[in-house]
Amino acid sequence: MRLIQHKREAFWFYRFLSLGYDRWVNPLFWTPAMRGLALDAARLEPGVKVLDAGAGTGFTTEGIVARVNAADVTMLDQSPHQLQRSRAKPALASCERVLGDAEALPFADDTFDRYVSAGSIEYWPDPQQGIAEAYRVTRPDGVALVIGPVRPANRVARALAEAWMLFPPAEDYTGWMEAAGFTDVRTVELAPDWYRDERVPYALAVSGVKPAPGPSPAARTAPVVEPKASPLKFAARFVAGSAAGAAFVPIAAVLALRARRERRAAT
Repeated sequence: MRLIQHKREAFWFYRFLSLGYDRWVNPLFWTPAMRGLALDAARLEPGVKVLDAGAGTGFTTEGIVARVNAADVTMLDQSPHQLQRSRAKPALASCERVLGDAEALPFADDTFDRYVSAGSIEYWPDPQQGIAEAYRVTRPDGVALVIGPVRPANRVARALAEAWMLFPPAEDYTGWMEAAGFTDVRTVELAPDWYRDERVPYALAVSGVKPAPGPSPAARTAPVVEPKASPLKFAARFVAGSAAGAAFVPIAAVLALRARRERRAAT
């Protein structure tokens, strides 16, 4: 597992990242244009009941409630700090908020018409189990949508990414969805405007339809047990993983400035 691909490390990582997540992270890595394109794949419409798993500060949820009634949306996250930040957003006032684990969702089978998870799979110790849980809580003929990053082709970027958290190859996403039991699996490529590498997509939005009620055929009989770490080892993992993640911010900022200059020069 990667340095922050543990729930405990991710909890503390977002304890601090939540302070500037909407201001500094989303503008570079998860833009409104990317969000809109991804959510088209969820086939949202008024009247459907939606789970946003790994909702965080509610950036993706804001895109969801622009398409469905906020009172029909449930936000789930393991970070109380992220969910608390979401309460400052008036559009999300009617959303239900639940503290919980995306790999062990606290909901009955066949509860939601739509399942959305954006930027959460990177931190799941067992992605297949997380997607099996998405299948379980989605109603028959409902749509589940998982949005996440793709393994970089550039060697330096890949080394940083894979030290930090899970960056799956593109084919893993469709494999996990199909193994979980979803049909009509579709992918949409996503990227911020500064991304230039044509070898692999920056991120994917992968959707699928649940064909039958009940749990997923890929559900684990026993959960993956995260390895326990001493306080010193935990601190070392947390610092190293956070540093690897933080390195992406100035790199993306420089590339974003370059893209902005290119757009201005073109006009």
